[in-house]
Parts: sequence; structure tokens; C-alpha cells
Amino acid sequence: MSDQTLASETEGAGARLVLMHGFTQTARCWGPLAADLAADHEVVRVDAPGHGGSSAVLADLPTTADLLAPFGPATFLGYSMGGRMCLELALRHPEAVEALVMVSATAGIDDPDERATRRTSDEALAERIEAEGVDAFVDQWLSLPLFAGLPPEGRFDAERRANTASGLAASRLRTGPELGELDAQLRDVTRPDHELSTFVPVGNLTAPHRRLQGRPRDVGRRDRHPTIWASPVGGIERRAHGDRA
Repeated sequence: MSDQTLASETEGAGARLVLMHGFTQTARCWGPLAADLAADHEVVRVDAPGHGGSSAVLADLPTTADLLAPFGPATFLGYSMGGRMCLELALRHPEAVEALVMVSATAGIDDPDERATRRTSDEALAERIEAEGVDAFVDQWLSLPLFAGLPPEGRFDAERRANTASGLAASRLRTGPELGELDAQLRDVTRPDHELSTFVPVGNLTAPHRRLQGRPRDVGRRDRHPTIWASPVGGIERRAHGDRA
């Protein structure tokens, strides 16, 4: 168990909801969504390893799961990179996870060749971040076509630029999707007899602060608990982020 800790900020009262952001973001990049959720939840916004107040924390996915476990029991909502971290937590420390919401997140890259290609790409990306610095990297990152429709209030430039080059580079090398060896475990998790058995694809979470109190109305579920929800692009990230990583 690591003796490192993750920085976090808490607001609101009620059932605990832990938010994990995506790559280059920080705990303060949830925008109005965090305040909306805090109206009826205790919302804990965590800075991921290598980001924000956790910029000096060096952690791979298993270590990140260990660092997240003390925030439970709670519902964990993870966006992109944060979703992979929360999924690792659910697999390693299921007692900490009452429910899991994954937004634009995957269990990793299944194909070995694609995984190797992505690893090479991420190593080059990490080198570029450290060579060019955070400001230049954020400019390049937000200029990608993926973010073309991102509104000014969803860019969170100042928050992203508050990160460190060494922290972002380390995060990319330790928690990138090419490192996700979770696919087989995820298939195991979705077995009907597993304690984390219900995998519910969720579309637009247009009112997540209400949906989180119960079941999404437009999908079915088995009478199992806790539950993993997975959301494709839409809903939360279009309201709060607009990007995936």
C-alpha cells in the first residue's frame, strides 16, 4: 500500500459521490456539474495522480486504485482516464464501490499490436510534454479536432495549465489505455454471478444528479448491486468537459 495521498475537495451533503477527471484536467474541471450534484450529494472531487494537487503523486493503475479506496464506500464517477482508474478500483476494492459510472472510458486496448503502437505514441507524447512545457502542450492538446466544438467555459485553460510537465508525463506513461489489462477482468465482472454483475450502457446522462439516485429510466437491470454504468460520448462530458483521453 502506497504512503502517498491524493488531493481532493469536498462540497455538499448526502450520499457520497467521488468524481475522477480526465487527462490534463484537475478536480476543478467539473464546472457547474459539481455544484449541481452537490445539491443532494456529498461530492468529492479528486485530483488524479500527476494532476493538480496530486501532481507529485506517481502511481500506476493498481496503486491509484489503492489510493482511491479510502474515499469509499461511495458512488464513483470517472471520466475517460478517470473511468479507467475507477474501474480498476471496482475490481481491486469492490467494497469501496457502491456504484460505478464510467463516462467515455474503456477497460484498455485489447489488441496487442494496437496496444504497442499506443505505448510508443504515449512515450513520445510524454517526452514532448516535458520538452515543450505545459503551456505549449495544452495549446496543442486543445487544438485537436476532437475539441473543436468545446465552448470557452469548457476549456478550463487555467486549471490545465496549473499542472506540471513532469506530472502529466508520468501520468501518461503509468495510466494510459495501452496499460489497461482489464478487459478479461471486465468480462469476468459482467458475469451474472459476479458481485459487480450489472453492466448497463447509458446514453446521455442529461440529468446525472437525478439519475444517480436510482436507475436510468431507459435501460433495464438485474436486481444486483453495486452496478457499473458506462456512458458513451454525450451527456456529462459535453456539459462538463467535451474531451476524452
